[in-house]
Amino acid sequence: MSLSRRGLLAVSGAAGALAAGASGARAASGSPAARPRVRTGFDRLVADGYGTLAGQRVGVVTNPTGITSAVHHIVDVMHADERVNLVAVFGPEHGFRGTAQAGGSQGRYDDPATGLPVYDTYRKYGQPLADVFTASGVETIVFDIQDVGARFYTYIWTLYDCMRAAATAGKRFVVLDRPNPVTGRSALGPVLDRAFGTFVGREPIAQAHGMTVAELAHLFNGEFLRERPAELETVRMSGWRRSDFFDQTGLPWVPPSPNMPTPSTALVYAGTCLFEGTELSEGRGTTRPFELLGAKDVDWRWAEAANALGLPGVRFREAYFTPTFSKFAGQTIGGVQVHVHDRSVYDPVRTGIGLLVTARRSWRDFAWLRTDPTWIDKLTGSARVRTMIDARAGTDEVVGAWQEDLTAFRAVRKRYLRY
Repeated sequence: MSLSRRGLLAVSGAAGALAAGASGARAASGSPAARPRVRTGFDRLVADGYGTLAGQRVGVVTNPTGITSAVHHIVDVMHADERVNLVAVFGPEHGFRGTAQAGGSQGRYDDPATGLPVYDTYRKYGQPLADVFTASGVETIVFDIQDVGARFYTYIWTLYDCMRAAATAGKRFVVLDRPNPVTGRSALGPVLDRAFGTFVGREPIAQAHGMTVAELAHLFNGEFLRERPAELETVRMSGWRRSDFFDQTGLPWVPPSPNMPTPSTALVYAGTCLFEGTELSEGRGTTRPFELLGAKDVDWRWAEAANALGLPGVRFREAYFTPTFSKFAGQTIGGVQVHVHDRSVYDPVRTGIGLLVTARRSWRDFAWLRTDPTWIDKLTGSARVRTMIDARAGTDEVVGAWQEDLTAFRAVRKRYLRY
């Protein structure tokens, strides 16, 4: 018997979901497996025979991270399965197949592998995005993208915008859950002031939100989309604990964007991405984006000052590197490499603030991003961090300034936790 590519993908997708369940059963029976393998929302959707999608024309919002545990893309698997009527794909920033760099997308095209129409959602919201959903002919929109846990990572706002547009267009919305790769233990950092809302932060949530995408979807619906909530359904994971880092899930990692190559990148990103708002390199164009930071004429004094802060779980190494693109492309620059040695106590946002404070004091040419001096305000969610650092405030003072807002957000967040 021979199987077509379509048939093989359908079989392997179902087998992957069943294998994930069997792994959990072995762990529960006391076998050598340490704990159940995490089953994603898609794994559980397949195991349920796609029941929630039955009889619906389906569109999927996804990117290269929408994979099975056997690393087949869910669009390929669903397209190959006769139980699903998949009629469209919607691509976010970087595109459905992931060919575009930061700030780019793939546009409208037909996917060569499946023949499905792919619609571009990047920078579309409101009625124009609702019109895309209407034109596609879908009845149910499925969202499956790996997040990294930071407010300014745009995929969660793609989720938000798509939920709003789905409500406007009268479409069902189904979110397939995946782990927060840096745990879901707590929310950290400043909470967005709505006056500073952009695509890197539409609504008042913490800089490191500590939630999964399904939990965020419920929070968005319950707090920010009350006037016209989405017809929302979520498919939970099984086997995930809030204390899990990504390497404890047993799931394969796919870079969610070109400059998020590893889970270690995600671990530091919620803090060091703030350097996008400065004239220092945030490490784009290196093999360690967001772990390497630097600029011309920065030397050992920055690492020394950062280490003197005694920040928990992290050390800083004097480093020299040559970015291949972005800031200082082709130039050898100096700075620091961030080394997390105890991730259980590491606070990425406090670390990012400490690095900004010490960079401001140790590099004479320190400046906020000259092409957009308020970009740092969009990243932090207000002008407070920038103005305090400019006024020579210390790390503890800056971090202390957002604690009241953070406490309030944590109380709201708690109502939407599902694990």
